[in-house]
Amino acid sequence: MARSVISVINQKGGVGKTTTVINLASALAQKGKRILVVDLDPQGNATTGLGKSNNDESKSIYNVLIGKTSVQNAIQESNIKNLDLIGSNVNLSGLEVETANDANRAFLLKKILLEENKSLIRRYENIFIDCPPSLSLLTIMSLVLADDLLIPLQTEFFALEGISQLVKTIDRIKINLNPELGIRGVLLTMYDKRNKLSSQVDMEARKHFEEKVYKTVVPRNVRLSEAPSHGMPCIVYDKSCSGSKSYIKLAEEFLEQSNEKIGSAA
Repeated sequence: MARSVISVINQKGGVGKTTTVINLASALAQKGKRILVVDLDPQGNATTGLGKSNNDESKSIYNVLIGKTSVQNAIQESNIKNLDLIGSNVNLSGLEVETANDANRAFLLKKILLEENKSLIRRYENIFIDCPPSLSLLTIMSLVLADDLLIPLQTEFFALEGISQLVKTIDRIKINLNPELGIRGVLLTMYDKRNKLSSQVDMEARKHFEEKVYKTVVPRNVRLSEAPSHGMPCIVYDKSCSGSKSYIKLAEEFLEQSNEKIGSAA
């Protein structure tokens, strides 16, 4: 099995989920780690953000889940060395209806990736799953598969209220479907140091999640928003901007965390 499968999750949209997936994955790949990104959002933004088409049905996770394409055929190389992708397609939004009669559908992604394609998936040190902004079947599938969760948290007024709902869902999944699931880290995004609210949310989050909150915070940065329209992660588009520097720093913090996990398991 891969060293770790990480679902990047928040049921609220626009919090920097996809931005985090593509930039953290790219920064780790640049540091020599073998990374796979699985785009589980029907909007396919992680797919286009890594320079691939989200209209390519043959390479989509949807076709993998319905048994039309093998995992091997669906994996695409990105333009970044060591970083591969299984893309998404709008058809994925119909999966919930199509699998309505399957009692084990929550385990479908896990079965395909970690049981039927174990040796293929083992090549990667980390797998990042970009979840849709809802607590839907697709999100549940990723929670069943994941070892850990990374939660991007926008530093705004209602941010922590939404998180309490997410934590309840995580607890239910742990009891019923995946007892090993844990929160790897909470990442504060869209941070504006001139705004008092940002520092208040920062303080509240650290009080609530303690050492789970990454030291690195991601600032509001226009380059982070521009990069996807060029089909590339911001750390490639403009490596020297404040957003890119934050994700490079986050990758270092993430690797330190991985080393601590391995050390404590030894």
